[in-house]
Amino acid sequence: MSEPYVKSEAVHHPAGLRHDKDPLVQEQVCSALCALGESQPEETLSACEEHLRQHEKLAHPYRTMILRAMETIVSNHISELDKDMVRAIILLASSEMTKAKDLVSDWQQAASSVLVAVGKRFVGMVMEEMLGKFQPGVLPHYFVVQTLANLSVFNVFGMVPFLTSVLSTMLPMLGMAKHDSMRVVFCCALQRFSESTLEYLANLDQAPDPTVRKDTFASDISSAYDTLFHHWLQSREAKLRLAVVEALGPMSHLLPSEKLEEQLPKLLPGVLALYKKHAETSHVSKSLGQILEAAVSVGSRTLEVQLDSLLAALHAQICVPVETTSPLVTSNQKEVLRCFTVLACCSPERLLAFLLPKLDTSNERTRVGTLQVLRHIINSAAAQMEVKKPFILSSMRLPLLDPNSKVKRAVVQVISAMAHHGYLEQPGGEAMLEYIVQQCALPPEAQHQKPSGEEEPQADSVRDISVSTLYLVSTTVDRMSDVLWPHLLEFLTPVRFTGALTPLCRSLVHLAQKRQEAAADAPLIQYDGNVTLPSPYAIATRLLTVSSSPYLGGSRGAASLCLLNVLHRDIHPLLGQRWATTIALLLEYLEEHTEKTLSQKEWEEKLLVFLRDSLAVVSDNTWICQLSLEMCKQLPCYNGMPQEKNFLYKCVGTTLGAASSKDVVRKLLQELLETARYQEEAEREGLACCFGICAISHLDDTLAQLEDFVRSDVFRKSIGIFNIFKDRSDNDIDKVKGTLILCYGHVAAQAPRELVLARAETDILRNMFQCFSTKVLGIKVETKPCEPRGSGWGAVSVASCSLLSLQDPGLQLCLVQSVCMVCQAICSSAQAGSFHFARKAELVAQMMDFIKAEPPDSLRTPIRKKAMLACSHLSSLEPELEEQLQSDMIHSCLHSVMAVLPEPEGEDGPQEFLYLDTMHALEDLLRSILRRNMTPQGLQLMVEHLSPWIKSPRGYERVRALGLSACLLQFFLEHLHVSALVPFHNLGLLVGLFSPRCADLWPATRQEAVSCVYSLLYLQLGYEGFSRDYRDDVAERLLTLKDGLVHPDPAILFHTCHSIAQIIAKRLPPDQLINLLLTLFESLGDPDKNCSRAATVMINCLLKERGSMLLEKVPEIMSVLRSKLQETREEHVLQSAQHSVYVLASQHCVAVVTSLLGSPLPFDSHTCSLWRALAVEPGLSAQVLGLLLERMSRDVPFKESRAFLLSSSPDRVATLLPLAATCALHEVMSAPASGPAVTELYPQLFAGLLLRVSCTVGVQLPRNLQAKERRAGSSALASRTLDPCSTAVDALRAVLLRGGSEDVVQRVELEGGWELLSTSAGHEDGVARLASAMAKFAGPRLPLVMKALLGAHSSVYEAQRVTSTAFLAEVGAACSDGEGPVGGQPPQAGTDLASPSPLGHAWCHACSVPVAPTVLTTCPGHTMGPGGLGQKLLTSNVVNDLMLLESLLDNLAARQKDPCASVRRLVLRGLANLASGSPISAGRPQVRAHGPQLLTAMISGLDDGDDPHSLVALEAMAGLAKLLGLAEPEDLRAVLLHTAIRIRPFFDSVGGRGREGSHSQPGTCSRPSCLLSLSPCPTCSPGHPGSLPMLCWPHLCSWSGPWQAGSTHNTRTGCGGEGPRAWCCGWQGWACLGVIPMSPQEKMEFRSVSIRLFGHLNKACHGACEDVFLEQVVGGLVPLLLHLRDPQASVAAVSGRRGWGEPGGAGTGRALSAAPQACRFALRMCGPNLECEELAAVFQKHLQDGRGLHFGEFLNAACKHLMCYFPDLLGRLVSTSLFYFKSSWEDVRAAAPMLTGFLVLHVEPQQQAQVDLEQLMAALQLLLKDPAPKVRVKAAETLGRLVKFA
Repeated sequence: MSEPYVKSEAVHHPAGLRHDKDPLVQEQVCSALCALGESQPEETLSACEEHLRQHEKLAHPYRTMILRAMETIVSNHISELDKDMVRAIILLASSEMTKAKDLVSDWQQAASSVLVAVGKRFVGMVMEEMLGKFQPGVLPHYFVVQTLANLSVFNVFGMVPFLTSVLSTMLPMLGMAKHDSMRVVFCCALQRFSESTLEYLANLDQAPDPTVRKDTFASDISSAYDTLFHHWLQSREAKLRLAVVEALGPMSHLLPSEKLEEQLPKLLPGVLALYKKHAETSHVSKSLGQILEAAVSVGSRTLEVQLDSLLAALHAQICVPVETTSPLVTSNQKEVLRCFTVLACCSPERLLAFLLPKLDTSNERTRVGTLQVLRHIINSAAAQMEVKKPFILSSMRLPLLDPNSKVKRAVVQVISAMAHHGYLEQPGGEAMLEYIVQQCALPPEAQHQKPSGEEEPQADSVRDISVSTLYLVSTTVDRMSDVLWPHLLEFLTPVRFTGALTPLCRSLVHLAQKRQEAAADAPLIQYDGNVTLPSPYAIATRLLTVSSSPYLGGSRGAASLCLLNVLHRDIHPLLGQRWATTIALLLEYLEEHTEKTLSQKEWEEKLLVFLRDSLAVVSDNTWICQLSLEMCKQLPCYNGMPQEKNFLYKCVGTTLGAASSKDVVRKLLQELLETARYQEEAEREGLACCFGICAISHLDDTLAQLEDFVRSDVFRKSIGIFNIFKDRSDNDIDKVKGTLILCYGHVAAQAPRELVLARAETDILRNMFQCFSTKVLGIKVETKPCEPRGSGWGAVSVASCSLLSLQDPGLQLCLVQSVCMVCQAICSSAQAGSFHFARKAELVAQMMDFIKAEPPDSLRTPIRKKAMLACSHLSSLEPELEEQLQSDMIHSCLHSVMAVLPEPEGEDGPQEFLYLDTMHALEDLLRSILRRNMTPQGLQLMVEHLSPWIKSPRGYERVRALGLSACLLQFFLEHLHVSALVPFHNLGLLVGLFSPRCADLWPATRQEAVSCVYSLLYLQLGYEGFSRDYRDDVAERLLTLKDGLVHPDPAILFHTCHSIAQIIAKRLPPDQLINLLLTLFESLGDPDKNCSRAATVMINCLLKERGSMLLEKVPEIMSVLRSKLQETREEHVLQSAQHSVYVLASQHCVAVVTSLLGSPLPFDSHTCSLWRALAVEPGLSAQVLGLLLERMSRDVPFKESRAFLLSSSPDRVATLLPLAATCALHEVMSAPASGPAVTELYPQLFAGLLLRVSCTVGVQLPRNLQAKERRAGSSALASRTLDPCSTAVDALRAVLLRGGSEDVVQRVELEGGWELLSTSAGHEDGVARLASAMAKFAGPRLPLVMKALLGAHSSVYEAQRVTSTAFLAEVGAACSDGEGPVGGQPPQAGTDLASPSPLGHAWCHACSVPVAPTVLTTCPGHTMGPGGLGQKLLTSNVVNDLMLLESLLDNLAARQKDPCASVRRLVLRGLANLASGSPISAGRPQVRAHGPQLLTAMISGLDDGDDPHSLVALEAMAGLAKLLGLAEPEDLRAVLLHTAIRIRPFFDSVGGRGREGSHSQPGTCSRPSCLLSLSPCPTCSPGHPGSLPMLCWPHLCSWSGPWQAGSTHNTRTGCGGEGPRAWCCGWQGWACLGVIPMSPQEKMEFRSVSIRLFGHLNKACHGACEDVFLEQVVGGLVPLLLHLRDPQASVAAVSGRRGWGEPGGAGTGRALSAAPQACRFALRMCGPNLECEELAAVFQKHLQDGRGLHFGEFLNAACKHLMCYFPDLLGRLVSTSLFYFKSSWEDVRAAAPMLTGFLVLHVEPQQQAQVDLEQLMAALQLLLKDPAPKVRVKAAETLGRLVKFA
């Protein structure tokens, strides 16, 4: 690494420190510098030095970091530095240290440390620098002194030679130091100088100058001492006082001896006084110790005088309680003990005289402190204490009696010290040993939790210290061997030393082995005269008994066995070789186990075998009898230790069994029965075991002794020879009886089987029940004996079980346990198969009573366990139990175990073990019952008993039930023997029961469930003929899946369940599949949600894997699914059911759809969800949609029925199957996943549902569904309505939404089209709006949709023909962009069409004419304009397909003769739209080719007589307006005049009340001065109102020729009759007087359409107009001019109601109604045909669309040019205007006289003859009375202009 690089790195880090204040970062930078210094120390130091010099303003924390790094580098590499570098470092550090006058400790200390580090090698250079700053007379810098002090410690040999000069310079400065900080540093320097001097003098042999002497420094130190002791020690500053006393300690060694002797009387009290001034006194004690050492070293006599005060002060310090967390207190005690050592060496008598009396005090601190000092001086001043041993031993009498644990610990420590120094060999040492053993026998102390933050370990307990002391003394102190052996043997047998057995045995083993090494053949125990030593029998009994609890007391079992092995020769000479082997095996067994893993029963059995083997080796009856006597003798010693006493009883039985003397055996058995403590359960059990073991060899004697005792007075609670029972209660007697019953049970269990079978009923059971039922609470029980005849059971009662509540539970337990042992003994006998147990059923019943009497929710006693074990043994004996009794037994046993509450988690106490044993007993019972019926029926019976527990809501019950099930299934599998291939008929039911539990909330349940399924699969394989050892790869996978069931992650858990279901599916027979599925369906409602989810997973997996074979079961499966969904509200069940339906439908689609269609209507939410599930996969959903379409279309949509006999028309009632299919279609398509399928079937779905809508308008629900709807509507949870039409509309909307036509839905919604579709009145318009939206937003889809709809034109249902025709005719009626107008105003340019205005009408797409939304969506005169009907269709290229166009034209043309008027009307609309909107119309080959046909169709529409409302005629007029511009001239010429005549009557169509003011009589023409009589329709009602104006035919044509009254011009057939008809101006078309009037809105449409068509006729005749048509123009001129003021629709954008000729008045409105707009267009078109350019120019100027019209100005100009060029028309024009004087509209009534006035104004006077002034004046006078002011104004104005004719 290069030097520049190192320097840059070294500089870079400190520079970075300027801006980083994080201590961690600073430490890291410092570490980085140190790391750099390790590789390049000089370069790094140079870089640091340079950086500090160059950055003088660097903050001191960062400078400190750099200096610390430099110190580290210098310390590690001092040997590598050259002098130049050292000199630079010294200068830098000196500068850094002294740069600031004030103390900056971190910074300056770092610099000082650098100098000290350098001074370790270059002390001269450092001293040179320091002495330069340490000048006489000038107080040096604080850290200069500090550096000198530290340097003297780190470099003693280099610094001491400089001390003389340093001290000489420093001493004058002591008086100059005024600040405490400087005084402290001077004290520190003096302390360090003294310490380094003492070290130098102590190592003169290594010193560079061996001539240095102590006297060299005496003078200077003496002077400094005076200043420090006499002046500074008196300071109030505690820090300074401590610094002074720390310095005085080492300084005292350098003082002259005379000076020290002189100062001691003052110095010692002065130092002792500091104990009271300071809390932390360790420095004081250290200094005091140094002073005492100095005084002793000079032989000071003054010390004797101060000794009492010294001892008192030091003793007070040692009695301060030591806190392990305080190192200062511990350090202080160490220094104080050091002082005591000094005093003990100089004055031992006075010290003991002071200390030993302190031991008699009762104060804990004083006694503990004194014992600590005593132990210390025993160890540290052994020579001085040698002669004081008896005195010291005698003083320990009271401390040995102190119960305080701290005192005990201190006493043990003192005894340990005494043992090492020979104290225990003195008289009184035995008491010390006994004390140690007593402390070893203390119970182990509980380990207290160490407080948080405590670093030091807790002090050892008294017992631990005593144990360690005893062992160390035995093994390490050779002189103690003769003291301890054999004295320690005396402590083995006393019970109070039981806790000390382990350390005692270990010490004795060590001592015995040492003695054996010394004398191999000599006996270890010498009994010569030593009566206190225990006998060999006592030692053997004691050590064997305590070994039964091998891990108590610190593994006393191993220690006892080891000692027993060592003492084998002293126990019996023959045991040595055998014990060497057997004891070694026992010890090895203990090493292999721990306290938790060791089986107590096995261990005791091993010990009994060891005892039995030992007795066999000895084979000495006398020795055995003596041993048995010793064992019986020691029994009372273990009254407080039940386990050891129980074992000792077993040892007694074993020993008695080996004895050959029957008298001894019976005598000892009798003593045991008499002396036993029957109140203790363990002793009762031990006594019974003793009898049982003894019965192995002495069965007859044992039974005889028991029977004798039963017959004795003692047992009968009378005063007899054993008066120890005289005060016992009945409860005590019950315990005695229980013990005897147990004895019988153990005798039966242990005795030879061949002997037990013969005596089971006669002796054992008879005596047992006799003991049980002798007396209960003093009442003699005399009932019928329950033994068979001749059995001799005595007075045993069958009814005794009824007294169970009166019996002691312990007695019951004893009886049950003994019965269990007897039964087990019988069953284990070789002759058990031939044994007939006559009272088996009664005994089982009594066991059941015991079980039922137990609390069901808790397990307190092992009664039920023992009873079930007895029943399990009894069940295998003959005869077999009755079926009902067996069932009750199973039920009772299950209930008694399953319902037991579990122990709290983490508590594995005795109850848990009892429960496990009880569960094993239950398993044995169930297995024994199953063994007698090893068939599938038997297995099913057992599972049925377990089933309620398997499904229990309590987890612990499920775990238990599954465990039992797995156990039984495994047992059944292991014992399966199939002789013939038979079906395992209940496999599906069992698998369905267990498999959902694989996802149970409890992991243990999951494991057991897998085991059950595993066993069931192998059972199936067994029944299929496979051998028992066959291993199936598929079934074996279940075992590998168990690990996945332990995982808590639900995803992994359910994935494992899916894998299990796959395995089941592969191995399940087909005939079991439906049973499995139905059982799994039942699990959907499992209270454990995990199991419910697992059932769903498995159902779906099974359906997927094996569903293909379930076709016939689909209805059943669907029915179960729906019922389960109604039972549960769980979301996962619904999702699973959906998936199940999907899986099933993917295999049996038709069956699933048929089943779901059979669901009751309306579909509930669950059925709807099932339908939606069929939309998951596109292929399936397309299939389902196709099926539903077919079902919807196959049946009739409705049936007609009359609700009442007298009803006028039949009601239409929906049929169920199409209705259900429609609802299903909506549900399927409401699922987002159905999108691809809907797109695929879009045309068929759209067409089918549109036709379905048409068939359901006005259709009712069946009565039963109507009632359901009413109930649903009244409930709070009302579902979607079931209205047939609304359902179909919803389905149609769903098609559009899922098919990607959301814009269509939104547009139709915006226009209110969906509501219109559902109503009879608005259905057609709804279809039109739907078609318009489709054309605009779904153009590419329309060709296929239109093809699908063409077939409906031949439908038998009129509604379908109307709907399909309406859609095809209006499919192009789309809107422009933008929003509709507000407030009834017509839309501005570019606004949208057809949202209805607030006034109830819509706006024309082209000319903003308001039209009725129930009839048209455009003004019929502007259907050719941009954005009109047919345009969107064309822009979407729908009709670009010429073949489709031809087909559409032909289809529409064929429907012209449809009997339905609506169809005919819509056909005309469609033909017109196709002709005008086709993109090929530009070249018009199609229109030209079909022109005559189209015109003929329109003309025939004008003449349609079957339409009562003339709507066909209206449509024909609109169609003609479109066709005129496209047809050939020669085709038009033939129809122009006819058309003009036909449409003229519509110019003046008015509303129902339009002529209320002019009551023309029927039969009279309303034309002024016309008296032509009109004949009313002969078929009309005579009551028809005649208030409507009528015109004769001549006046409808041309009024130019003379007409004769009574002439007839046209005769038509109307209203079903014949006769002359008139054209009624108030009605549409040719009509009779009886036709119902239309609305004003509809009349306005007739006026608008007819007037606009009239304009198109004029436009078509431009340049080739015939004279006869000119007459039509002239005849229509007045109506056109006056209808410019048609007020039917509101006028928009008019700012106020001003005068008629004023700017801004009504004449300047920015938009006009439909009729005025049409009039503008017609007048513009009429202008050229009038052959008057000026008049045409006026029309073009004033009548432009979208421009305001000043009516007065326009009318004035028009009349001027009319009268100028056509003066001959004055009469006709005035006569025609007179007709409008009677108009119902005030604007028209005002405009008519206004027109007349302008005509008169501009005509020449000579034309007066054309005017009937009288008639005109009369009419004007009538107008002067008009209620409208504007009318009166205009009438008056016209009257004024008539002056011209005056």
